[in-house]
Amino acid sequence: MRVLLKVRMNTEKANDAIGNGTLPKLIEATMEQIRPEAAYFTAEDGDRTAYLVFDMQDSSLMPVISEPFFSNLGARISYTPVMNYEDVQKGLSQLR
Repeated sequence: MRVLLKVRMNTEKANDAIGNGTLPKLIEATMEQIRPEAAYFTAEDGDRTAYLVFDMQDSSLMPVISEPFFSNLGARISYTPVMNYEDVQKGLSQLR
Protein backbone atom coordinates (compact mmCIF):
# COMPACT_ATOMS: atom_id res chain seq x y z
CA MET A 1 0.00 0.00 0.00
CA ARG A 2 1.24 3.46 -0.85
CA VAL A 3 1.59 5.54 2.31
CA LEU A 4 2.67 9.01 3.28
CA LEU A 5 5.09 8.93 6.20
CA LYS A 6 5.26 12.24 8.02
CA VAL A 7 8.17 12.71 10.45
CA ARG A 8 8.11 15.82 12.65
CA MET A 9 11.40 16.10 14.50
CA ASN A 10 11.94 17.61 17.91
CA THR A 11 14.03 20.71 17.21
CA GLU A 12 16.47 20.30 20.10
CA LYS A 13 17.09 16.62 19.40
CA ALA A 14 17.39 17.28 15.65
CA ASN A 15 19.94 20.04 16.39
CA ASP A 16 21.97 17.55 18.42
CA ALA A 17 21.65 14.95 15.63
CA ILE A 18 22.96 17.46 13.10
CA GLY A 19 25.85 18.35 15.40
CA ASN A 20 26.91 14.73 15.95
CA GLY A 21 26.23 13.59 12.38
CA THR A 22 23.32 11.29 13.23
CA LEU A 23 20.62 13.08 11.21
CA PRO A 24 22.13 12.70 7.73
CA LYS A 25 22.92 9.03 8.43
CA LEU A 26 19.39 8.37 9.69
CA ILE A 27 17.81 10.01 6.65
CA GLU A 28 20.13 8.14 4.28
CA ALA A 29 19.42 4.79 5.95
CA THR A 30 15.68 5.42 5.80
CA MET A 31 15.84 6.39 2.13
CA GLU A 32 17.73 3.17 1.34
CA GLN A 33 15.33 1.10 3.44
CA ILE A 34 11.98 2.35 2.08
CA ARG A 35 13.05 3.69 -1.34
CA PRO A 36 10.39 6.42 -1.45
CA GLU A 37 8.86 7.49 -4.75
CA ALA A 38 8.86 11.03 -3.36
CA ALA A 39 10.66 12.70 -0.46
CA TYR A 40 10.19 16.28 0.71
CA PHE A 41 11.80 18.11 3.61
CA THR A 42 10.40 21.31 5.09
CA ALA A 43 9.52 23.07 8.33
CA GLU A 44 6.07 22.67 9.85
CA ASP A 45 5.08 24.77 12.84
CA GLY A 46 8.76 25.37 13.53
CA ASP A 47 9.78 21.69 13.40
CA ARG A 48 11.95 20.02 10.79
CA THR A 49 9.56 17.77 8.90
CA ALA A 50 9.95 15.05 6.29
CA TYR A 51 7.23 13.75 3.98
CA LEU A 52 8.06 10.41 2.38
CA VAL A 53 5.73 8.56 0.00
CA PHE A 54 6.52 4.87 -0.38
CA ASP A 55 5.03 1.43 -0.85
CA MET A 56 4.66 -0.27 2.52
CA GLN A 57 4.72 -4.00 1.87
CA ASP A 58 3.64 -4.98 5.38
CA SER A 59 2.43 -3.03 8.41
CA SER A 60 4.97 -4.90 10.56
CA LEU A 61 7.57 -2.52 9.05
CA MET A 62 6.12 0.43 10.98
CA PRO A 63 8.20 -0.13 14.13
CA VAL A 64 11.35 -0.80 12.09
CA ILE A 65 10.92 2.46 10.20
CA SER A 66 9.63 4.56 13.11
CA GLU A 67 11.82 3.61 16.07
CA PRO A 68 15.04 5.28 14.85
CA PHE A 69 13.13 8.55 14.49
CA PHE A 70 11.47 8.17 17.89
CA SER A 71 14.65 7.27 19.76
CA ASN A 72 17.10 9.60 17.99
CA LEU A 73 14.93 12.62 17.24
CA GLY A 74 11.94 12.52 19.59
CA ALA A 75 9.88 12.62 16.39
CA ARG A 76 6.13 12.58 16.00
CA ILE A 77 5.22 10.19 13.20
CA SER A 78 2.11 9.48 11.18
CA TYR A 79 1.31 7.05 8.39
CA THR A 80 -1.49 7.93 5.98
CA PRO A 81 -2.69 5.79 3.06
CA VAL A 82 -2.48 7.85 -0.15
CA MET A 83 -3.28 7.46 -3.83
CA ASN A 84 -1.69 8.83 -6.95
CA TYR A 85 -3.72 9.95 -9.95
CA GLU A 86 -3.77 6.47 -11.50
CA ASP A 87 -5.04 4.98 -8.22
CA VAL A 88 -7.87 7.52 -8.08
CA GLN A 89 -8.82 6.76 -11.69
CA LYS A 90 -8.82 3.02 -10.99
CA GLY A 91 -10.94 3.47 -7.87
CA LEU A 92 -13.44 5.77 -9.54
CA SER A 93 -13.83 3.43 -12.51
CA GLN A 94 -15.05 0.76 -10.12
CA LEU A 95 -17.95 2.99 -9.05
CA ARG A 96 -19.69 2.73 -12.41
